[in-house]
Amino acid sequence: MNDEIINNGHFFSPSKGNLSFGQVIKEIKSYIQEQPEFFYDIVVGCDSPSSDKPFFPIAIVVLRTGAGGRFFLKKMHYPDNFLKRFAHINWKNRILQEVYLSCELALSLRETLEKEFGKATSTFNYQFQYIHADVGEVGKTKEMVKEVVGLIRSNGFEPCIKPRSFAATVVADRYT
Repeated sequence: MNDEIINNGHFFSPSKGNLSFGQVIKEIKSYIQEQPEFFYDIVVGCDSPSSDKPFFPIAIVVLRTGAGGRFFLKKMHYPDNFLKRFAHINWKNRILQEVYLSCELALSLRETLEKEFGKATSTFNYQFQYIHADVGEVGKTKEMVKEVVGLIRSNGFEPCIKPRSFAATVVADRYT
């Protein structure tokens, strides 16, 4: 588990402001308890800008199926000495870093949700099985699809790629 992702800094919620990881868990629980008759889908996705000083917005999206959703976003920044080396690394490695960060957050989130809620029940009718990746069968990222899909599956999640990977390509992308 990458404690840096969950313990350092904060997550941003458009409706609640800056939150700790623990507060994000409470908000997810509260959101589900507001209307437990709905089914909830929880997904994680990450994006990054193509700049000399990349950062990685990682999104947790909670969908109330058929009735909207909420998201929580954390921007991962790296120290300058890492960025100096990273700036010379190609776009493929940046995509892999996005997927790695998504997997790390998803593993921590799943473990915490299962401790807090247990498996899906009538009170907490949710699934958390997808990680959204910013790769697709069209464009320059098509050569990375198999690698990204394998990385996500090896962490126990199902991959979702473009054009269906909205947590990465829409939510996280909005904050790049």
